[in-house]
Amino acid sequence: MTSLKDLDPSASPLDYFGAELRRLREAAALSQGQLGECIYVTGSLVGQIETARKVPTREFSERVDAALMTDGVFSRLVGLVLRNQLPTWFQPYAEMEAKATYISTYQAQLVHGLLQTEEYARAVLGTWTDEDLDAKVEARMERQRILEKRNPPAMWVILGEAALHQEIGGKGVMRRQLVHLLEVQQRPWVNLQILPFSVGAHPGLMGSFNVLRFTDHPDIVYTEDLVQGHMTANSESVREGTLRYDLLRAAALSVEDSAELIARGVEERYGDRPEADEGPLV
Repeated sequence: MTSLKDLDPSASPLDYFGAELRRLREAAALSQGQLGECIYVTGSLVGQIETARKVPTREFSERVDAALMTDGVFSRLVGLVLRNQLPTWFQPYAEMEAKATYISTYQAQLVHGLLQTEEYARAVLGTWTDEDLDAKVEARMERQRILEKRNPPAMWVILGEAALHQEIGGKGVMRRQLVHLLEVQQRPWVNLQILPFSVGAHPGLMGSFNVLRFTDHPDIVYTEDLVQGHMTANSESVREGTLRYDLLRAAALSVEDSAELIARGVEERYGDRPEADEGPLV
């Protein structure tokens, strides 16, 4: 168990967050329990975060900023803390993803992480281990904040039809995920196409991949294998990735037909057709 005196603020963003939380709480002459009461959590949770044994959520951080009047210190810091919870090999890609002006992605079997609901993400991330699952899910939700920026990246998504049928997390979770796709597709900067089974052989048979474009950086192609990711700005690799993506986009259903396929699938498998104004799902 980490003690307060053993906590090294320079060890990680999480340790720094904990040390600053303790310092500013004590400066406000509040006990852990008193701060907990102010932000509607237990004093025990405050203590766990101060000793870096628990990862703070964005909601926790925003409430602490309000309670301690810290001018957004923790709301700004929590983004770094959560990004640090991503797999080490994935963090460089996440940093580039956050800077991209255009994201093109082909996903063969799963909904892309930026478009996942929280419960779908939990089911996906929990398939291998439950260790630190809350932190992993929170980190994935934090990644999605790039789509809420004032100038979000344009995003073009191609999903293999299998992604609509692979029932992740159970019927309720999957239905809400599919409806979420229809809602996200209504954003002007997001385009979603489905690559139907009827296409047969296609240029994406080798697996999922992303192409990132930037205003001030060479384009990047990103792929993953069983254990890690691979990111390259090699011009030949980018050229091939871009060409394959263009061919997939040409073979996929139109944006309108893709939305109809998703809506029809929800109706056929779950007994009701989703409405455009069904409301928030995550």
